[in-house]
Amino acid sequence: MTVATGVPPSEPVRAWGKVPEELLASVPVEQRGAGLGRDAVRLLVSRGTQVSHHAFAELPRLLRAGDLLVVNTSPTLAAAVDGRIGHARVVVHFSTLGDDGRWAVELRDPDGRGTTRARAGGPAGVEVRLPGGVLLALEEPLSAHADRLWWACASGAEVLGMLREHGRPIRYSYTERDQPLSVYQTVFALPTAGGTGSAEMPSAARPFTARLVAELVSRGVQFAPITLHTGVASTEAHEPPYPERFSVPAASARLINAARAGGGRVVAVGTTAVRAVESAAGPGGVVRARAGWTDLVVTPERGVRAVDGLLTGLHEPEASHLLMLEAIAGRTAVDRGYDEALRGRYLWHEFGDVHLVLPEEGPHTEHCCSNCW
Repeated sequence: MTVATGVPPSEPVRAWGKVPEELLASVPVEQRGAGLGRDAVRLLVSRGTQVSHHAFAELPRLLRAGDLLVVNTSPTLAAAVDGRIGHARVVVHFSTLGDDGRWAVELRDPDGRGTTRARAGGPAGVEVRLPGGVLLALEEPLSAHADRLWWACASGAEVLGMLREHGRPIRYSYTERDQPLSVYQTVFALPTAGGTGSAEMPSAARPFTARLVAELVSRGVQFAPITLHTGVASTEAHEPPYPERFSVPAASARLINAARAGGGRVVAVGTTAVRAVESAAGPGGVVRARAGWTDLVVTPERGVRAVDGLLTGLHEPEASHLLMLEAIAGRTAVDRGYDEALRGRYLWHEFGDVHLVLPEEGPHTEHCCSNCW
């Protein structure tokens, strides 16, 4: 694999500022009240600077026959495990399995509340003792630009088996408690041949249910599966994404090209789906089957070639993902949408509400329904 040598442009300060702590979703929606399902979250819809407010269950009537949803089938791993460096306790987040068998890992300190805080990476040669007899030796930083993630060599036992037995999903400080791994799997997740997957849930797809998928299909909306195994995000430094393993199958490439040729909209479910599709798209927007590693960072300067819209969660103002939203919708539209999300008290992060960004429609098309603000 290759390591990205460039970083995206510095992110300007957002006019809408810091997200209030009470808007950080701390538990999944189905645990907030009796009878609630995953699709009981709210849906903010942006068409250019026009914004409307919906329930996620309304998604089938917001899309059209011929539209195509690109979905990530990567399963979520129980990627966090307790370890020790000497007598000191640490938590290891397993991010990415390299071609050479090494793992990209992040070491963090337990914070006493069941979550973790940032820890300085390295130095080379540090050994971490893990459950099941696994010994992890740090070798070198993953990137020359930051030392948060390190390449490490594991010995003594197989890592994926150790994670299945002793690991738990990665959890951040805004969440209320540990959750079972099933809470972090989407309806599209499929087991992989080697047992690999994502360090963190491709969370934009979390609100989908089997019933909602069936309704979308019955209305003529198609699905194109891709795979991108997400690495560990940076909750403190908001770094751009590192190289990740992805696959766009030939059948999905054909579906994307056919939808575009037929006037349908290609809507990526999650920033991971955008990264995969755009990594397989040529300069003219034609998508071809491709698999391997991608170090693509989608920015407004680079733009998008094959994706028309995006369904995504709500991101912190420092997050590099917002550059991808700007590449699809423009800075003004993104700021307008986030102003409305704050005003409407939408919830952020993987257990929160979602944002559907669609192309701006013509002047004679009705943009908003009766519940626009």
